[in-house]
Amino acid sequence: MLRQLPSLLQRKFKIFLFFLLLLAVLIHTVLDLAFSSGHGSCGCSPKAMDPMGLLPTNPILEVQNKLNLRILQDFSSSNGSLEKRSHLPEGTSYLGGRNNMDLQGHSFKHQEEKEKTVSADRSKLAALFDHPLYKVPTPELMVKDKLFVTSPKIKLTLKISESDEWISGSAADTLHLVEQMSPETYPPWLRFYAGINRYELYGRHDPTRPDLLEDLAMQKIVSSVQKPGGTQLKIIMTFPNHGKALFKPMKQTRDQETSADFFYFSDFERHNAEIAAFHLDRILDFRRIPPVSGRLVNITKEIRDITTDRKLFKTFFISPAGNVCFYGECSYYCSTEHALCGKPDLLEGSVAALLPDEKLAKRHSWRSPWRRSYSKSKKAEWELNRNYCTQVRKTPPYDQTSRLLNLIDLTVLDFLMGNMDRHHYETFEKFGNNTFLLHLDNGRGFGRHSHDEMSILAPLQQCCIIKKSTFSRLQLLATEPYRLSDVMRESLAADRLSPVLFEPHLKALDRRLQKVLDMVKRCMKKGQDKGVLLDDQEKQQDVTSEQQEDKRSTE
Repeated sequence: MLRQLPSLLQRKFKIFLFFLLLLAVLIHTVLDLAFSSGHGSCGCSPKAMDPMGLLPTNPILEVQNKLNLRILQDFSSSNGSLEKRSHLPEGTSYLGGRNNMDLQGHSFKHQEEKEKTVSADRSKLAALFDHPLYKVPTPELMVKDKLFVTSPKIKLTLKISESDEWISGSAADTLHLVEQMSPETYPPWLRFYAGINRYELYGRHDPTRPDLLEDLAMQKIVSSVQKPGGTQLKIIMTFPNHGKALFKPMKQTRDQETSADFFYFSDFERHNAEIAAFHLDRILDFRRIPPVSGRLVNITKEIRDITTDRKLFKTFFISPAGNVCFYGECSYYCSTEHALCGKPDLLEGSVAALLPDEKLAKRHSWRSPWRRSYSKSKKAEWELNRNYCTQVRKTPPYDQTSRLLNLIDLTVLDFLMGNMDRHHYETFEKFGNNTFLLHLDNGRGFGRHSHDEMSILAPLQQCCIIKKSTFSRLQLLATEPYRLSDVMRESLAADRLSPVLFEPHLKALDRRLQKVLDMVKRCMKKGQDKGVLLDDQEKQQDVTSEQQEDKRSTE
């Protein structure tokens, strides 16, 4: 018995080793299978670029890009400016540039196609723009009605300078070229300029608009300088195709409502208000705000490292939390206490297409008759005089009804946004008094969703007139199939910073819209209904008829 014991132990030991080895083989096999499935997709890093993120230089492409810079100088008639931080996965780096900003998967180039899609759940936005009220043609454009007229053979004078805002003393060269170019080959910003006319900044279904929005959101930024003047920080950004845009950084979160104790002139400007204003202006069919897109900017690589603005550069610092911050120079809110900080260097902002330089297309700045006093105690005349509109209508250019009607359009837009900061507006000088008003600087809108500031509607209340076409569209937007909050929500969903507006602000749009309609109805009940709704479409038809007669007479 004792002799057999060692052999028995040996057999059990061998069996134990065998099972142990088998277990190790099984574990190894399972791990191999797991790793092979985890690395099935390519984890290759993108192709290396130079430190600035630029592609290798091509002399021919460089000249072509430079040609675009001064095409406008040969235009005739040039007589004449992160609340919801995108949550990147931990450890993901931001490289900037055109291929690294698609955080939401939206594409402005396909927005038109999305709007036209008809299905069982038809887009309310598509249905709105398909309504007859949004298909009224504009008068036929004559040469005098276009801001710029291009010639197929363009003589270009290109001034190459390293200088920019607040920088001087740089060397400059001049290049004279003659180049045959087709307008279809212009970059989006140049096509946008070429489409501006007496009646609109851009057409309802102009293909340039989604292309330009795509550029604003995605184009590589090659230069960033501070815009001089103003009460708050703004940055002028330049793209490789020589387009320029105005960047307003995020200062407040979307759900942060302006305090009731704040004066309208001491409030922050909101980047999301600029974005929402553009969409609202288009939904109202005004089309008087230049295209605006949301963008997530790397303030280190896309502002600090490429700026030629020494004053701006000096205001950058690292916060105690390790975030990159800057504050610039301006009249108010430009200090370390009001610094703008990234996470750690990513910052939301609105990017708006700049209008043509005033040297190419002069603009006239008009003081609004219903301008506020901008005083903590003093009231403006229109707040004290109930018959103020009678006085205004005797004063040029408001003795022309069309100007006053356009101003009331702007009033409706401001009331829907809650914007009290409308002290001036602008028009293109070339078109004289018979043209639309530019709806610029909307950053102080969408501040208080819980309050409707009725004083903004003073022009409508005191004058009791409105365009029939505007009133008809407002009525349409108050119906369930085209509800304003719904079409705004759908339109804003195309922006890369979506959701752009806090939900209570969208609900406030419906409430305020009803108050505008109620005010017009009260005007009509006063026994002057025939003089309240003015048929501007009939006037446009008369203009078109006159243009056709002029055309026939010249032929």
